[in-house]
Amino acid sequence: MKARVWKVTVLPGDGIGPEVTQAALEVVDAVNSRFGIDMELADGKAGLNCIRKYGTNLPAQTVRLLKSSDCAIKGPMTTPEGKGSETSAAVKIRRMFDLYANVRPVRSMPGVRGLRDDIDLVIVRENTEGMYSGIDFMVDKNTAVSAMVITRKASERIGKFAFELAKKRRKHVTIVHKGNILKISNELLRKSIEKAGKSYRGFKVDDAHIDAMSQWLIKNPQDYDVIVTENLFGDILSDEAAMVVGGIGTSPSANIGSRYAMFEPIHGSAPKYAGQDRVNPVGTIMAMKMMYEWMGYERAGGAIHKAVDMAMKKGVKTHDLGGSSRCSEVGKYVASCI
Repeated sequence: MKARVWKVTVLPGDGIGPEVTQAALEVVDAVNSRFGIDMELADGKAGLNCIRKYGTNLPAQTVRLLKSSDCAIKGPMTTPEGKGSETSAAVKIRRMFDLYANVRPVRSMPGVRGLRDDIDLVIVRENTEGMYSGIDFMVDKNTAVSAMVITRKASERIGKFAFELAKKRRKHVTIVHKGNILKISNELLRKSIEKAGKSYRGFKVDDAHIDAMSQWLIKNPQDYDVIVTENLFGDILSDEAAMVVGGIGTSPSANIGSRYAMFEPIHGSAPKYAGQDRVNPVGTIMAMKMMYEWMGYERAGGAIHKAVDMAMKKGVKTHDLGGSSRCSEVGKYVASCI
């Protein structure tokens, strides 16, 4: 039987995006060579740099490329701010492919200073609605309104995803919400996720308000397994959780739908560091681990995990983690370990 050829669109992005993406692609080449994985990589243009030339941060030719591929690797991209500016390219892609689950694992790494050395949790963020629904407008010249959209369908769907993930881990799901204040929308969120978990036996299920959860992530991060919440809360909590284990540069994410996925680091484009070869590529490299696991190549994902840990143990780290290695050097070292 002929081996599958995976078609992957690569969107390097802007700012530091091309640097961390290139470091991650060094690792992808090494993994494909070691495990005999057949992959066709195609570069696409997206991000702030495209707006002047194409009038959009996601040109039509890039959309066609994405639709012809199995998944995408996305580097950080600068999102314009202000009224009337472009919706972020990431949000456009998430909506296009209904990538409803944003999965952000956070774990302690050897050789990286964090609050503790036994943290291993995943934040599952609903990716299609909540406060990022795009309903944001002026009522009059002095009043702006943003709407948090919560639907039963999306909440049950993300709940099922979280319970399925927890089933492979420690069978503990924590629902984060603000139901004491947002009494209708967030109660619907909590109850819908709880309903999705009714058929899962032997699980620990608890919930926490978003403000309390922000404290507990600092005080007792080791107590959590899978945290599931709406879009905005998940975005904020995952950045906080990344800092608890050493820094935002260490954390990856996967945007997953029923037929497509996109993999990226959780951090932004940091344009002031662009071209300096000094930023941390670990989040992007670990996003490649998630890509291979999504494809079904568990051993390949495990090899990346071990190689990143080896780099951290040996002190092959960028300045944000207390090291002196360049971004490109970290990528090459991890690739050599594989």
